[in-house]
Amino acid sequence: MSDITKGSKPLSPAESALRDAALEYHRSPVRGKIAVVPTKPLSNQRDLSLAYSPGVAYACLAIEENPALAADFTSRANLVGVVTNGTAVLGLGDIGPLAGKPVMEGKGCLFRKFAGIDVFDIELAERDPDKLVEIIAALEPTLGGVNLEDIKAPECFYIERQLRERMKIPVFHDDQHGTAIISSAALINGLELVGKAIGEVKVAVSGAGAAAIACLDMMVTLGVSPKNVFVCDSKGVIHDQRADKLDASKQRYAQKTDARTLADVVKGADVFLGCSAAGVLTVEMVKTMADKPLILALANPEPEIRPELAKLARPDCLIATGRSDYPNQVNNVLCFPYIFRGALDCGATRITDEMKIACVKEIAALAKAEISAEVASAYDGRELRFGPDYFIPTPFDSRLILRIAPAVAEAAKASGVAARPIEDLEAYRDSLTRFVTHTGMIMQPVFRAARSAPKRIVFAEGEEERVLRAVQIALDEKLVRPILIGRPEVIAARIERAGLRLQPGRDFELVNPGDDARFNQYWEAYHQLNGRNGVSPETAKSIVRRSNTVIAALMVHLNDADGMLCGLVGRYDAHFEHVRDIIGLRQGARTFAAMNALLLDQHTLFITDTFIHDEPDAAQLADIAEMAVDEVKHFGLPPKVAFLSHSMYGSSKRASALKMREARNLFAHRCPDVEADGEIHGDAALSEDLRLKALPSSTLTGAANVLVLPNLDAANILFNVLKMTGGHGVTVGPVLLGAAAPVHVLSPSATVRRIVNMTALAVAQAGKVRS
Repeated sequence: MSDITKGSKPLSPAESALRDAALEYHRSPVRGKIAVVPTKPLSNQRDLSLAYSPGVAYACLAIEENPALAADFTSRANLVGVVTNGTAVLGLGDIGPLAGKPVMEGKGCLFRKFAGIDVFDIELAERDPDKLVEIIAALEPTLGGVNLEDIKAPECFYIERQLRERMKIPVFHDDQHGTAIISSAALINGLELVGKAIGEVKVAVSGAGAAAIACLDMMVTLGVSPKNVFVCDSKGVIHDQRADKLDASKQRYAQKTDARTLADVVKGADVFLGCSAAGVLTVEMVKTMADKPLILALANPEPEIRPELAKLARPDCLIATGRSDYPNQVNNVLCFPYIFRGALDCGATRITDEMKIACVKEIAALAKAEISAEVASAYDGRELRFGPDYFIPTPFDSRLILRIAPAVAEAAKASGVAARPIEDLEAYRDSLTRFVTHTGMIMQPVFRAARSAPKRIVFAEGEEERVLRAVQIALDEKLVRPILIGRPEVIAARIERAGLRLQPGRDFELVNPGDDARFNQYWEAYHQLNGRNGVSPETAKSIVRRSNTVIAALMVHLNDADGMLCGLVGRYDAHFEHVRDIIGLRQGARTFAAMNALLLDQHTLFITDTFIHDEPDAAQLADIAEMAVDEVKHFGLPPKVAFLSHSMYGSSKRASALKMREARNLFAHRCPDVEADGEIHGDAALSEDLRLKALPSSTLTGAANVLVLPNLDAANILFNVLKMTGGHGVTVGPVLLGAAAPVHVLSPSATVRRIVNMTALAVAQAGKVRS
């Protein structure tokens, strides 16, 4: 493999390793990074007749009669064209459209990953700006929006302007406006941190290309005074005596000044904006800047100055770069997926300044909010709190879409460019949670029930940072009245370290296991429950002192709490035994069981029994299915039950097959109104066609969503395999079935999001129990 270098500089060993890994990433297991996949089934003749001839004609005629229906009957309303001619590619320069294709495919991945938007990447072998305008404008029937990418200045300004005038869909040159939006958010927050007024700061700029000019235009819109802006291009300072002809984008920043070099204009500057080349801002220049300077060194991949050099020269400076290995990354992915999401959803005919300003304000505000669990996980080990090392949100903050897309849609409506204005922004924001986490939509009924009447939920592992983050989120969502068990000093230190707003007494009740006035009451209650099981008073005291799960369970038993979560540390069985011995079975329940929910791309599945019974008999399986059905109704889903087996409707006479058949029969007798079938194969549980081929009188329609497995091994193995291969690791549970109170034993692998979900579920269950 030949060396890949830009110029004559050889690659270092680390860069060579990165190159090889990147090339293998793009080559395997399939070539490239994106694909087009059908969104509808094409498995039989009827599907074909609907997807194509003759059925497709009805959709065509409907759109001919009413073009707005294209948003309903085609993918256009969720399809963006990422268009380039390869003349200014990602720090690589004019490498042409074919060489730029990997970047465009990558942009498509980001659109899909962060905002669920589909992309056609379109690389055009054309340099003439007018011809480019004609080609792109002709694509309007295909696309819902256009993201211009990596087109050199000044042609990009002209192309975007012409397309905005001709096309009735959003056109957005991300190199300009994406960078402008993020850097402007950084400017607002940076100036707030150093206590400077935006209208008074002096701004020195290196670079006068598309990104730099767009950044300046946005910053001026936000309040920077044009008279305080000094721009340098490759020929020096842009001033009113320049002999060369300046295009209009540069001309408006030409100053009457004697300054001729970057060093001249940097002196005394409050802000440095770099959209130029590596190393142009020197240590000596930084030393001449005003107090507490803000440095936005955005050249990629190597900034105008490295942060460590800037800090060495001026320890009081704040700095942001385009690199992911330094704090405060100005990354366009913070913006473009979400501004398009909001624009597409409201049918915006263009992206206005008001929509971009709304985006700036939301990004700036998000940096001041406490850090989300996803961000903490993605940036483990870094202290992220609003300040010099964190004044721009991180790209993996999943709350970006929840804030930016609604704000953009609202601004589009106010600007008069929304063809399908969104009237209920709160409902729209709720719908966007499907992009934040796969569990977003299915959890909505549970969250609504919890918000309607928050209950007291005790968290046995109150010192766990995951619990603290989950409690902060649950409080912000108005879901819960939390009780934390743990040492006060440890909880306080971890709240401080995580940058949370939690305060004991105000936000949560704190139970100190080493010093609680209810200790005597609790050990006596434990002894009363277990005295005939070999538990002496002294043993009872010892158990209560050393087990937070016991304390939590006793709080629920004695009505000091409405529900509990435990299990984040230690073995599931050990926690469950305490719950079983203290909480016990609810009235009418005959057994316990554990159920996990999996959120797959095409299915939501509830799997039982994943943790409790090694080899349940038929009666227990029927009991488990009945309890699972009751629980699934919490999620607003009609339960459909499948009793899974290696056997398909009597094809095997082995004991396990007969057990599953008997379990189905018992369940059908008890719950005749619930669709159920078995014993059946796993694929037949999800495919009505397979079932009907084997038994036309199947008592189950569509796909099952409650899967009852013959034993613990089968259930747990299926759950964990699907979790990793199809569920993106996103689950709800384990949900404990059969307990006398809302009690759930989680697993050590539980994420913050799962803890929040289970908190909401416990509150919703408590509301049902108490009502």
